[in-house]
Amino acid sequence: MNKVVTIGRQYGSGGREIGQKIAEYYNIPFYDNELITRAAKESGFAEETFARAEDKATNSLLYSLAMGINVYGNQDFGFNGLSLDDRIFLAQSDVIRKVAEEGPCVIVGRCADYVLKEYENVCNVFIQAAMSFRIDRAVNQYHDDEKSVADIIVKNDKRRSNYYNYHVGEKWTNLNNYDLVVRSDLMGIDNTVSCICAYLGK
Repeated sequence: MNKVVTIGRQYGSGGREIGQKIAEYYNIPFYDNELITRAAKESGFAEETFARAEDKATNSLLYSLAMGINVYGNQDFGFNGLSLDDRIFLAQSDVIRKVAEEGPCVIVGRCADYVLKEYENVCNVFIQAAMSFRIDRAVNQYHDDEKSVADIIVKNDKRRSNYYNYHVGEKWTNLNNYDLVVRSDLMGIDNTVSCICAYLGK
């Protein structure tokens, strides 16, 4: 298998675990938070700065306003006319391209499908699942609070959607942007991995 696999996923769908298992199956690198560590090291920004940039994206209007305010002159204003958030995104995108050029790998989230859209050896996968499955997984796997887990799921999906929509200019939920869309609640985690690997081939 000579492809870079990008994985977009709804919160609680198991996308990260699926990505890890695909990477293990093919014995290739897996990148999630590792991208932040590497981008921070290469750009000189603190790792916390990358996390804050994503956390801002909970509300689309507030996120857009914050980005606009940054561009037009608050303390985050960059030397090149870019906000800190935009510079963070570009630094992260640069690392995504670098790891893709280093060889086959699995990259979870971070708009990797968009960043690598000009690359031919990329397969973009989206993992989704029913809310009941996601709630059960969030409580039992992520140890989210049972009383507020539904709100946590909605908030995380909204954050991911707004972050993607802002930087990419397209809807995160537009399934036409992906090569393969799988429901992990119907397939199960391991069968989802097997399905994706069968699609990717040797």
